Amino acid sequence: MEQIGIFGGSFNPPHIGHIQAAEYAAAELGLSRVLLIPALEPPHKQLPPGTPTPAQRLEMLHLAVAGHPKLEVSDVELTREGTSYTCDTLRLLRQQHPQAEFTLLLGSDMFQIVDQWKNAEEILQNTRLAVFCRGGKRERELIGQMEQKLLSRGSSVAVLKNPITEISSTQMRRLLAFGCGEEFLPHGVGAYIRGNGLYDTNANWKNLPMEQLEQVVVRLLHPGRVRHVLGCRDTCVELARRWGADEQDAARAGLLHDITKALDGPLQLTLCAAYGKILDDFSRKYPKTLHALTGSLVAERIFGENERVVSAICSHTTGKANMNTLEKIVYVADYMEPNRDFPGVERLRSLAFSDLTAALKLGLEMTLEHLKNQGCEVSPQSAQALDCLK
Repeated sequence: MEQIGIFGGSFNPPHIGHIQAAEYAAAELGLSRVLLIPALEPPHKQLPPGTPTPAQRLEMLHLAVAGHPKLEVSDVELTREGTSYTCDTLRLLRQQHPQAEFTLLLGSDMFQIVDQWKNAEEILQNTRLAVFCRGGKRERELIGQMEQKLLSRGSSVAVLKNPITEISSTQMRRLLAFGCGEEFLPHGVGAYIRGNGLYDTNANWKNLPMEQLEQVVVRLLHPGRVRHVLGCRDTCVELARRWGADEQDAARAGLLHDITKALDGPLQLTLCAAYGKILDDFSRKYPKTLHALTGSLVAERIFGENERVVSAICSHTTGKANMNTLEKIVYVADYMEPNRDFPGVERLRSLAFSDLTAALKLGLEMTLEHLKNQGCEVSPQSAQALDCLK
């Protein structure tokens, strides 16, 4: 009996992680082939604005699987109107392949809610499930709990240790917007994206008016960070008005200061490499601290911001020696904007409008104390900034 893997998703865009996962599953589970099925309307999320057409996503996926004989593309969900429910897809595939057994390939997030899907019992009783596990302790625990729950209901479950490149389509879209990341795309897909101007690869975002800049920035941020960034922007303007700095520069720096924050540590390094930035030992050891640097690089190259704004973004996390007024404002505003809530924040807010330098010093001291309590190293830039103030 033929063993067929089913790998669904938005594939927006398809990246090497998708291809590696599909090939790995085929080898580990003894599948004769894996069908990659792009969804027309995913049931668990909305496709973001600017998503390529279904025909374009299908064409990218065909390019991605070229040269991989066990991988095939199916348009079964793109040719069916409405929400792309897995139960409907499986019914149609069983009609097309009545002698086959099917294995549904899932990421850990979808696996943990698969029993809540439409007609879940039909899926669970008639389809083997295979879940990719990246290996984190909490992820393993959650997968184990769901595995036991499903096994007790008579389902068939396989857990696959995930050795593939860890990148999401969401992160891929951010990298493309920042002018890099093509090494994570299968052969031919990057050229197709550039040739069709997909994922903002041909966008001109230099010197955007504030309203348009906000729209672009909000789209590139993690949704959970939007309130903080807008709060920081508004606080920067208030502090600029109090201390005589340029309010436009302050607003733009506040809006862009976390533009690359959604990228994880390895992707921060990817962005630095793409921009030709040579890093010091501390930055290579703690790549999660790099979002200030990469944010400044993106602000300059992608958004065309001036040197004052770029410098303020670059120092907003660690500080640096001899900070100017705008740099102090962005550092302090990031620390005490209205959505922040931690012991000492009210004192910091009061100082920010009465003695900006004292507020900066307090913020640096609080950061260093926190790092000390966590057993973490202190950035050389932070140490130098505090030495100057002492």
